[in-house]
Amino acid sequence: MSGETVITVVGNLVDDPELRFTPAGAAVAKFRIASTPRRFNRTTNEWEDGESLFLTCSVWRQAAENVAESLARGTRVIVQGRLKQRSYEDGQGVKRTVYELDVDEVGPTLARATAKITKNPAGGGQPSQRKGSDDPWAGAKPANGQTQGGGWGGGQQQPAAQGAGYSDEPPF
Repeated sequence: MSGETVITVVGNLVDDPELRFTPAGAAVAKFRIASTPRRFNRTTNEWEDGESLFLTCSVWRQAAENVAESLARGTRVIVQGRLKQRSYEDGQGVKRTVYELDVDEVGPTLARATAKITKNPAGGGQPSQRKGSDDPWAGAKPANGQTQGGGWGGGQQQPAAQGAGYSDEPPF
């Protein structure tokens, strides 16, 4: 949607994601991240932490279930989403403003960790209608219908000018 502020934040989970379900059955996970800038002070020759930014994040549906299952407190994550501002009045009558992130994408950072990826079935958690492979590209054929060995993985590739069925266009 135009006019929304999309940001990417790298930080650590402050606590474990909390998974809940709406009355209609949609999953939503709420979690908080802390992002602390670090700067090298050349005078003292040491790294110094800046002021931490804390953001409450919410992610929906299958991604919410994946977050709750995969991430835990202390995990360093990269989060992309739409920044929202919300104002309210607390119990003592003080007006407050908070910034929250409606998450579109989230995952562990791999700068200092590794991750094992497990794909969900196609269709957002629904069983796949395909039989056999879970690979969506397994049955893919070139646009001109020709099939041949080679491709990206190995074998001899023939130049596109010779009618090998290759194109410069991405397959999506």
